[in-house]
Amino acid sequence: MTTTLNHPGDDKMEYRYLGNSGLKISALSLGSWITFGGQLTPEQATEIVKTVLDLGINHFDVAESHSGGQGEIDLGLALRNQKGLRRSDFVISTKVFWGGKGPNDRGLSRKHVFEGTVACLQRLQLDYVDVLYAQRPDPDTPMEEVVRAFNWCIDKGMALYWGTSEWPAYMITEAMMIAKQLQLIAPITESPQYNMLNRERVEKEYCPMYNQYKLGICTWSPLASGLLTGKYNDGAIPPFTRLAIQDHPVINRLRVGFYSDEGKRKLEKIKRICDIAHRLKCSPAQLAIAWCLNNPNVTSVIIGASTPAQATENIHALKIRSLITSDVMHELDMLLANKPEPVFDFRKS
Repeated sequence: MTTTLNHPGDDKMEYRYLGNSGLKISALSLGSWITFGGQLTPEQATEIVKTVLDLGINHFDVAESHSGGQGEIDLGLALRNQKGLRRSDFVISTKVFWGGKGPNDRGLSRKHVFEGTVACLQRLQLDYVDVLYAQRPDPDTPMEEVVRAFNWCIDKGMALYWGTSEWPAYMITEAMMIAKQLQLIAPITESPQYNMLNRERVEKEYCPMYNQYKLGICTWSPLASGLLTGKYNDGAIPPFTRLAIQDHPVINRLRVGFYSDEGKRKLEKIKRICDIAHRLKCSPAQLAIAWCLNNPNVTSVIIGASTPAQATENIHALKIRSLITSDVMHELDMLLANKPEPVFDFRKS
């Protein structure tokens, strides 16, 4: 269910219920990976947060692993620096899984979920977060322990809701069933990667869960780490871009993929996507974000920004959604050639 409210500027931000809950979050959210605590100074982070708040974003996403916890410190400071901002004015989510190098500093044991959440709140300087995520599945911890751990944090007022990130559908289903059996609170949302180049999980694997559980979806990487902006179309990595970051394990893997044969094939498709964006008189980034927003099962798209101008441009994707007609979607599907086959629902047979 979606409600729409007017905000300053030309855009109308949409607010959507997150999963099977009464919590309303903006259709676009601000993420913090790489930028907060890394690329941005605290002053720059404060200015970006002010910009997105003015444009209607109320949901901010971070994690204990972002810049070794510095992302939470800088995001918390940026929110406190906003004049007149009340706690009810924003929704904040953080994630626990990778909290350090010690044997109990990672994973989803009850010990780490509790201690990791306490540390997150201390860095954010908040009494509670709105949504607490299990950042990855933990096959080494019994699911009942995981569900009880997140419920315990909710019972103690450290979080209001909980969710999962990059969990396979069968594990989310297991968590749902255990929560129902034990009369505990089930996860209300999943946070997967989703963009034109990565569609299978959101458009196929999770499909049965949208109606059965009213699962919320907060997607990340709508620009595929910047590839869909077109900035890499000449086959080189410009300085000061995300793929130019050195000594980061995730970026290192992305860079290897960029130079692979598959990476070159993706660039050829992206060049044609940029032509479509030019024809629609929008930026490739706006087209990529609006494409994600047009999936009715997506609750919110988490965007990043390294400048206020970039944040503004990305949020203006809301304005061009109507330009992505069924004909444009068909054209993109034919170009991408990666649309998943629909899931057959045996319950309707």
